[in-house]
This record gives sequence, C-alpha cells and structure tokens, in this order.
Amino acid sequence: MKVWYMNGAGNDFMVLDARGQKLDFSKLAIELCKLTGADGFMAADNSEIADFRLHFYNSDGSRGEMCGNGARCICRFAYEMGIAGEAMVVETDAGLVPGQRVSESEYVVQLNNPGVLDLHRKGDIAYVELGNPGVPHAVARYEGDLWADADRIRDRMRALRHDSAFPKGANVNFYQTLTDTEVRVLTFERGVEDYTLACGTGCGSVAATLWMQGKLPGGRLTAHNRGGTLTVAIGGDAGAITSIHLQGPTEIVSCYDLALPPAASRR
Repeated sequence: MKVWYMNGAGNDFMVLDARGQKLDFSKLAIELCKLTGADGFMAADNSEIADFRLHFYNSDGSRGEMCGNGARCICRFAYEMGIAGEAMVVETDAGLVPGQRVSESEYVVQLNNPGVLDLHRKGDIAYVELGNPGVPHAVARYEGDLWADADRIRDRMRALRHDSAFPKGANVNFYQTLTDTEVRVLTFERGVEDYTLACGTGCGSVAATLWMQGKLPGGRLTAHNRGGTLTVAIGGDAGAITSIHLQGPTEIVSCYDLALPPAASRR
C-alpha cells in the first residue's frame, strides 16, 4: 500500500488511493497519522457524481465533513495519480468541491458556501458552517500579537472548542487584523485537539465572517498561518455569499510503501 505524506501550508495529511478497496478508514487514520504526526488522513474513492470521492478523517479517527487544505492536497494527488485532470470535482460529506491546478504546487478549490453563518453565536464570536452538513467554525478577532500569545491562550481556545454554543464542537479560529485585506490566523482544530499550522476552511470562515460584517473590501483576504499563506476570494451580492475560493501551496513530502494493518482491511 502506497501512502503519500503531503501538506498544504503546513496542514499535513496521510493520503492513499482507496478505489476498489474495502478499508477501515478510522483505524487507518489513527495508525498512519502516528507515523508522521499528521493532522489528518484522506482517501480517494470512486464516485458516481464527481471525479472522485474524498474520505477525510482527523488524526484521532473521527470523520470530518471536509477539509480545505486537504481538498487542495488531494486534488494534487488525484492529478499526479491520473485520477483527474487539471480541473476536477471532488465529492465530500459537505457537498461537491470543484478544484483546479494552478501550477505544479499551487491548487485552488471552491469551498462550500455557508450553510450557517451566525455573527453573534456567543457574544462577538461568530459561528460558521461551510457546507451542508457543514464544517463547524468559531471565529473571533484577537487584540494583540496572536502568534506570540499562542501558548497563553491555548486553554481559552480549547474551552471554546467544546463550548455548548457549538453543538457539533467547533474548530476555533482567532484572527489578528493586519490591514483591511490581511490577517493572521490561529486555529485550534477539532479532532486534532491542538493547534494546526493552517486550516483552509478556518481561513474561509474568517473571510466569510469579515465579508458579512462589511469589513472585506474587494472580497479578497490574505490569511497568514504559521505554516504558510492562503488566499481566500469571496463572491456575493445583497448580503449573501455565492462563492468562496481557497488558493495556496501544496507539497508532496514523501511516499511510503507500507503493509496494510490487518485491522484496517474492513470497512
């Protein structure tokens, strides 16, 4: 079994081609992510409505609805493996996600539009679900040096991740405003239960929140994560978001040829 180790702006994943195979994805996610300390696991599968199906799991074995950086990485995986061409559509639990190869390492995906966008779910903390069912995100502005304060605010973000205001649990995204079109983002991710170096749907949720607040002129946000920089482009009119595009780097770190664990051979 060949397993690729990839990352998108530092958000890292173990990836494999599962077409025609019966695998226990949850157990595979736990075992394979241990090898590299990856944030998540992805499998490309057959689809009747898209070029291929994305199965996404967090490192703890829990299934996720979708992953923005993961989707960009698996688009590159699909292109490199000959599963899809330069333009493709990915079936996810949150809905269909179009993807496009921009260059050898740069990929863009169209994230799912918000199924829920509540600007005041918990005081000034917004709640966003991208897709239906959506990837849940809490979004809040941080006053101060966000990355320098990361260790000090970890417990605060962990508490919000489990807060009853977010019944599905939430990925918690704090952002620090740098300019009208530029922010720093820090994400405490559900299923990883700690910070990740980047979160694509988190950056999309920050951009969607700012756009709905009327704070994103031109609808384009540069989001700096500790693992790299992502660009989000929002389209919409009359207070409704009609498109969210996420663009950024992908990297193939290595490829492993591994024996399949017996416990992971059932699904």
